[in-house]
Amino acid sequence: MDIQIPYLNFAALLPLLIVVVTGIIVMIADLFIADKRSLGWVSLIGVLLAAAVGAMQQGMPGFDPAFQNMAVTDGYAHFFNLIFLSAAALSILVALGYLGRVGLQKGEYYALLLFSIAGMMMMAAATDLILIFLGLETMSMALYVMAAFNRNQRASGEAGIKYFLMGSFASAFFLYGAALLYGATGSANLSVIGGVLGGGGNPIALLGLGLLLIGFAFKIAAVPFHWWTPDVYTGSPTSVTAFMSVGAKAAGFAALLRLLMVSFPPPTLAGDWQAAIAVLAVLTMTLGNIAALAQKDVKRMLAYSSIAHAGYILLGVAAGSAAGISAALFYLLAYTFMNIGAFAVIGALERQGAVGSNPSATLRTGIKDYAGLASRNVWLALGMAIFLLSLTGFPPLAGFWGKLYLFRAAVQSNLTWLAVIGVLNSGIAAYYYLNVIVQMYMKPVSDEAPAINLNLVTQVALGVAALFTVIVGLWPSPVIEMTLRSLFG
Repeated sequence: MDIQIPYLNFAALLPLLIVVVTGIIVMIADLFIADKRSLGWVSLIGVLLAAAVGAMQQGMPGFDPAFQNMAVTDGYAHFFNLIFLSAAALSILVALGYLGRVGLQKGEYYALLLFSIAGMMMMAAATDLILIFLGLETMSMALYVMAAFNRNQRASGEAGIKYFLMGSFASAFFLYGAALLYGATGSANLSVIGGVLGGGGNPIALLGLGLLLIGFAFKIAAVPFHWWTPDVYTGSPTSVTAFMSVGAKAAGFAALLRLLMVSFPPPTLAGDWQAAIAVLAVLTMTLGNIAALAQKDVKRMLAYSSIAHAGYILLGVAAGSAAGISAALFYLLAYTFMNIGAFAVIGALERQGAVGSNPSATLRTGIKDYAGLASRNVWLALGMAIFLLSLTGFPPLAGFWGKLYLFRAAVQSNLTWLAVIGVLNSGIAAYYYLNVIVQMYMKPVSDEAPAINLNLVTQVALGVAALFTVIVGLWPSPVIEMTLRSLFG
């Protein structure tokens, strides 16, 4: 009997493999190397190498689908890989400056981060529900451990447990939905499933898609599946929060958008599905922003605001057009830099004046702890102002163009009412973002405020994030063209 070995196109997934191999190297080296900080630099080199290989692949002819048509390396996957690897590089730089100060400089941190990135990249490239689930669980398992990484803080342990329980709940919805879709279509391939869903009339398949959407809604922190977000983001180490707030959200959108694009190719998303996503966007934007208004802690405020930003991105998804999806991709990339930048500032101020891993040290994440920051460190305050103004949507920053493209796509899809609600929500968000800026520039410094010591890697991370936010704000066309190429080649 002849045994045929299936064709495995490893070249198509080379950036992913580089990330995985780097994670394995870091994990093994951690057993023998005393200087754990050096493992962060090894991880950064692996991430940059994967990004370089991915950039070179974009200029090459398209690869055939890999692993029995379960994954594809197209422009769409490349764009999301750019988001994931950018988030990883910035997060590693933030961690190199943050972990040592709080006594958490351990090699397994970087290995977990790399494995979670591998899961995200798998989700972006997957064209099969089985591979999406494998990527989802690879990402999630690593993030569960990272959320609970600070054993000296009870809140970190609680964050890990809550994230694990809610994540398992989301995975159950995803698996049940995948099982129904497989039963209705006889395949786990997205193209086959999309053909059945696009034709309509199969209630089991539609129910399966609905359950998948619920599973994705948990991962992107959409209302009403957002309960875990504030506690997990607040309790996790700040460097972890910075990473998961953009990475996990982008991965969820990567898989969700590919599923919807295959099932309802632009501009065919309409009717009940469009209405459901539009309502989800409204609830997510509004509840996230209103809850953020009441927060006294900057880290928790940004946790709620991250929920609202998921709503803005869902606005582009609801548009169901190429312009809407392109705007969503643009916003996700811009959000990666401005949100990690904001959390980097929080991490830089957190536990200033503390020694080692003293668990009783003041966290200094309250809004009032930012009073007079401009007089204590003018560059740190300027960076935070840039990030918060961009998150608000002020021109000429990257966040402004992201929201403008999203709102314009909604109007073009006859969802003017949804765009108006988005604009009103941006006005609500301006209040709590500007409140922090007022504290930094118009309030006196507290006598108890410690000196601010920023190491070089933190300065580099903040500088890169701020420069990207400003440059893309001044010159957005190359990025929007990149998003269009990722969709249409």
